[in-house]
Amino acid sequence: MSASPPRRRVAVVAGLAAIALGAGLLLPALALLGVDVPGLVGDRAPAAAAGAPHYVEEAMAAGVEHRYEGDYEYFVGGGVAVFDCNADGLPELYIAGGSSPAALFHNNSPTGAPLAFSRLADAATDLPAVTGAYPLDIDGDGQVDLAVLRRGENVLLRGLGDCRFERANERWNFAGGDAWTTAFSARWEDGSTLPTLAVGNYVDEASRYNDRLCHDNEVFRPAAPDGAGYLPPVPLAPGWCALSMLFSDWDRSGRADLRVSNDRHYYSDYSDGQEQLWRIDAGQDPRPYTRDDGWQPVRIWGMGIASADLTGDGFPEYFLSSQGDNKLQSLADGPGQPRYQNVALALGATAHRPFTGGDALPSTAWHAEFQDVNNDGFLDLFIAKGNVEKQPGYAEHDPSNLLLGQADGTFIESAEEAGVLHFDRGRGAALVDLNADGLLDLVEVVRRENVKVWRNVGAGDAGQPQPMGNWLAVQLQQPDANQDAIGAWIEVRAGDRVWSREVTVGGGHGGGQLGPLHFGLGGAGRVELRVIWPDGVVGPWLLAAASQRVTVERGADAVRGEQ
Repeated sequence: MSASPPRRRVAVVAGLAAIALGAGLLLPALALLGVDVPGLVGDRAPAAAAGAPHYVEEAMAAGVEHRYEGDYEYFVGGGVAVFDCNADGLPELYIAGGSSPAALFHNNSPTGAPLAFSRLADAATDLPAVTGAYPLDIDGDGQVDLAVLRRGENVLLRGLGDCRFERANERWNFAGGDAWTTAFSARWEDGSTLPTLAVGNYVDEASRYNDRLCHDNEVFRPAAPDGAGYLPPVPLAPGWCALSMLFSDWDRSGRADLRVSNDRHYYSDYSDGQEQLWRIDAGQDPRPYTRDDGWQPVRIWGMGIASADLTGDGFPEYFLSSQGDNKLQSLADGPGQPRYQNVALALGATAHRPFTGGDALPSTAWHAEFQDVNNDGFLDLFIAKGNVEKQPGYAEHDPSNLLLGQADGTFIESAEEAGVLHFDRGRGAALVDLNADGLLDLVEVVRRENVKVWRNVGAGDAGQPQPMGNWLAVQLQQPDANQDAIGAWIEVRAGDRVWSREVTVGGGHGGGQLGPLHFGLGGAGRVELRVIWPDGVVGPWLLAAASQRVTVERGADAVRGEQ
């Protein structure tokens, strides 16, 4: 049963009224088609959306010098993990290197000032053949650990504090394997001390079967509730060359199932290759959802997954990045079955071709992420773009997108206005507040070029940043295992407006974040928030002043603020 009653469902019709988009008539078109228009943005009249923030590229000046290198084996991947490994409130960067060593960068940025990092060289983290990494506290000791994805053996790194790490495969009985790994997600099941880990693998170069060119994916479950390490992996077969995975409670049942986004390039038209959703019930083997369950097969060149509740109904939408065929999926008939419809066209989020630069060929999209970059209360969407290498038939000048969310639920392109326009080959990325000023900065990994790090200066410039809207950064804390409450939902309320966010590990392309969840609040100066904890317990509504970071401890009757 649902932990929190979902709000009114919006019935968005797939493929609606493309002509209305060009004429700026989306809302009338939706209304004529029977779509509940107010539900797109909440029950009250929405505030006006803000314009694009200004970004300043500072990677080299900030001390972040690093490239994702390599030939065919590293055409995919290139992620960045973002996390605070020394408890100073500033997130560090761990960046995949491909054929070069990965690199950990310590964050020294003064609050609200230009960014500053220093390289932390260490044999434990300077691993070769890294395609990506995801941060999480595996053993519940309060120190962030890293799941490092590689072409070859995957490695779990145990955090020792003060940004030091040690190899922990043997300690946790984790079989790193020797496959080509490109995707990851994690969740906690049934009060286990250790999380369940999902590992997504790519091409099996030893395969001689044209319809089975990919390694199987794997799920690692704890050997015992007391954290005795991991059992041998359970295969998720068949695998279709996963490039992104995400445990997500799509139906708000309290059970997180596993979405897998796959690269259609490696399954043939006569195979049953498709995007996948695996049902993960406690104590049972995973099973794929099928047509009998309401699942509708989707076949794309799947690269990344981004999730967010865009409609305000309490259920997540999913953006699936691809080559020229990005999808934005919304539940078609409520949570009874996983039947989704594509609303990307209706909401202006197809991003299927370059928006500037003169190249008219289809785009190649990688990392995707929903965040509120201008703090106006409407989620925005960043999509990293870039040709695989020099793949014919796809754009070579393929700029990444920054789509700003509007009050009517649509998106408009703003990358050039924001100052993040470039034509390098993007891969992994992260939108994150690097200097604790309440504005989300942008990190983007690109192939064979230095990583890009943009500082968000809001409505100002490099010399004089100016804030844009109010915000709230919410960190969760619970005792024992799963201290960061992965699988929880956070709800923030201002008047009759409610924002819902799911706490997850996974998605994106090759990397993810662990830390406070950012909410843009527009003009709201005081809000209420509550947490639906991973076991379904619903916490009380708590008051919080805007424009600060707060921690919500399980069982507390007030938030702990950090101005």
